[in-house]
Amino acid sequence: MAKLLMNLRNVPDDEADEVRALLDQHGVRYYETRPSRWGISFGGIWLRDEAGFAEAKQLLATYQQERQQRARTEREAAEREGTAETFWSVVRAEPGHVALVVIGILFTLALFALPMILLRG
Repeated sequence: MAKLLMNLRNVPDDEADEVRALLDQHGVRYYETRPSRWGISFGGIWLRDEAGFAEAKQLLATYQQERQQRARTEREAAEREGTAETFWSVVRAEPGHVALVVIGILFTLALFALPMILLRG
């Protein structure tokens, strides 16, 4: 019976490609389901049989630890060089987008506070 190895929700394309290559390299038989048209299902990577699930899970865990370490190293290097993305760099790059998000947050907070204000008065 097939077993879900990895849900592809919010998984970057490069990570999914690296996982596929890893599974191919180790001869793990898998198949992939694509995301649904309306975003109900985001797809996944499935093992064809449960026999190699523990091994595949261990391969995936090792890969994710290596990827995490690589991402941290890249982030630290970017911070040292001053090229890391910060809140203020986003504000400078996209002030309109940030302003709209802040307005949306304030509107939502006001909407949630409105019943309390109306009940108080």
